[in-house]
Amino acid sequence: MTNLRFNALETASARTAKEVEAPSNKISDYFGEDCFGLTQMKAALAPAIYKKVESAVKYGTKIDEATADAVASAVMTWAVSKGVTHHTHWFQPLTGSSAEKHDSFFDYTKGIETFKGSTLTQQEPDASSFPNGGIRATNQARGYTGWDPSSPIFITNKTLCIPTIFVSYTGDTLDYKTPLLKAQEAINKATIDVCQYFEEGVTSISASLGCEQEYFLVDKAFYAARPDLYIAGRTLFGAKPPHGQQLDDHYFGSIAPRVAAFMKDFELQCHKLGIPVTTRHNEVAPGQFEAAPLYEEINTAVDHNLLMMDVMEQVASEHNLAVLLHEKPFANLNGSGKHNNWSLITNKGRNLFQPEGSLYFLTFLVNTIKAVHVYGDLMRASIASAGNDHRLGANEAPPAIMSVFLGSTLTDFLNEVTESGKLVYAEGGDEFIELGIDKIPGLKLDNTDRNRTSPFAFTGNKFEFRAVGSTQNTATPMTVLNLIVAEQLTQFKASVDAAIAGGKDKEAAIREILVQYIKESEAIRFEGDGYSQEWVDEAESRGLSNVKDTPRALDFFIAEEAKEIFAKHNVFSEREIEARHDVWSEIYSTKIDIESKAMEEIVLNKVIPAAANYVSTLADSAAKLKDLGLDASAITTTISEVTGFMKTAKEGVAAMVIERDRVLEIEDTNAQAVEFCDSIKHKYFDTIREAVDRLELFVDDAQWPLPKYSEMLFLK
Repeated sequence: MTNLRFNALETASARTAKEVEAPSNKISDYFGEDCFGLTQMKAALAPAIYKKVESAVKYGTKIDEATADAVASAVMTWAVSKGVTHHTHWFQPLTGSSAEKHDSFFDYTKGIETFKGSTLTQQEPDASSFPNGGIRATNQARGYTGWDPSSPIFITNKTLCIPTIFVSYTGDTLDYKTPLLKAQEAINKATIDVCQYFEEGVTSISASLGCEQEYFLVDKAFYAARPDLYIAGRTLFGAKPPHGQQLDDHYFGSIAPRVAAFMKDFELQCHKLGIPVTTRHNEVAPGQFEAAPLYEEINTAVDHNLLMMDVMEQVASEHNLAVLLHEKPFANLNGSGKHNNWSLITNKGRNLFQPEGSLYFLTFLVNTIKAVHVYGDLMRASIASAGNDHRLGANEAPPAIMSVFLGSTLTDFLNEVTESGKLVYAEGGDEFIELGIDKIPGLKLDNTDRNRTSPFAFTGNKFEFRAVGSTQNTATPMTVLNLIVAEQLTQFKASVDAAIAGGKDKEAAIREILVQYIKESEAIRFEGDGYSQEWVDEAESRGLSNVKDTPRALDFFIAEEAKEIFAKHNVFSEREIEARHDVWSEIYSTKIDIESKAMEEIVLNKVIPAAANYVSTLADSAAKLKDLGLDASAITTTISEVTGFMKTAKEGVAAMVIERDRVLEIEDTNAQAVEFCDSIKHKYFDTIREAVDRLELFVDDAQWPLPKYSEMLFLK
């Protein structure tokens, strides 16, 4: 195994940046050339047919058979002209990644390429083989995928991919997209109803999303030499490197040539697919980077983020790199998140979170804060995963405590409202930072500072949900966010309507209820350092939850109040949310089980033999010194320390295996997840890891079997 590590070092050191040429210097010349959305349909379809598709996307009308046939014919003609031979329904089962089954356009009975509208709109994958939480038994395999016309069809790997929902034969949802679409409908209706208080002509709203994606890159040779990386997605062992992120020199630093070539290639492929990636930079930890797109309608943005992760992995492989999307691939270094920038935009172009001195803006701001205050536990549940547990609250990412950051201007205003009971808001003029340097233009101040320690921060004209994990399908946190705001707006409208019916003036009723909400939700607002222990203590005094582990966080999904709003807005039935609770609990257990088995294998087959060889070498050296009459006490002390760490690691693994076998016998999915968390993850992982990391520091560098952090993280 020593050879494998040094072979990886030699191979990685010899790599150079791959040449990447874009088809044009102007992105606009090729942007979206591999996608077939409304813009492309408008050019390819007869006007009457296009209007039916547009109506389906904007207003939810049904697409008839003739329209589906016309779209299918047009999209096949387009795809075949680009060398495509197969098509697939691209869907998002509860595995957390996308799924696809490819079929050829060629009909051998007719000897021609053909693609029917019925094939475009519906297919049948196996619904019992994907995670379903007991909704479908092995002998109940039928399920359906159904075309989602609101998300662009696209081409990847010479295959036409049609974004779809995925439901069981009994109509239960088995994917991430369907609940998101239902939550979109809920917030669309609730928002339109409230907008009528302020403005006529609002007939639809778009929940928009810009999803920043953090990730790590390592050379493919190192990835292959680290079984924990390719089995578990993260390093289970690794001593802290002498030069990590403590100098902050990687953040926004010059991008290394190999990384820059990857980024250029990755962005090129994304742009062809219509994914509006616009930002790239080095992140805080060495080897860590970020890609960020412009905002899109939320359903499309979620699809594009999932597709973007696939593109990342494919392109990285072509550059002899491996993308690490795990939330915490390296201990003692910052982990990776997926920052979700969310806002609501009306069909008239108004961003409802654009600050202005009006009740219109304040209504949506205050109701969103109130929603987080009431349903913060659901937001915590929506970001729960085995990977994210390592990241949340680790002095690098928002804590598991849900809170809202607004910035000093809005916070001072809401505090005044709380004290005075009066709601009067007037937007001030622009403010500038005076630098005293004439040649530098005045720097305009935003209406709020940024607080990267907050899980849910107002950032000028949107909210940034920063606590979402980097591997996660963003559909679930966005489903929950849209749902809780929809529910809160529904309650707000009912209260305002009741007050108006009781004789109050409309504006007075709105003001009075907003003042009430501002007072009631004061505990959820926090402007300070979310990483600090002081905030943990203060949050507890405020009555805010701080659930640090996934199994317990997932329980918020099946609380009665959660089931009620899921059912009320037709997002999940009780059966569906309980099934998901089981699925996510089982996924958690499985990941901890996989990590445990990988840890066992690496310790017993790689670390202990390497350490034993080193002890043998030391013993030989000590014997020679003694033969020469020289002092060998320093070496014997080292032998004692090394064998002590070996003993700790080996005994820890043995005890963990016994405990793991016991936990695996627990039949209750949720109870098993809790036990895996408490008895395996918390009792054994850290102890074994600490012993192995100490061995890494002691064992002779030439004999250590695993590539080290300092070797993997500094790409050239």
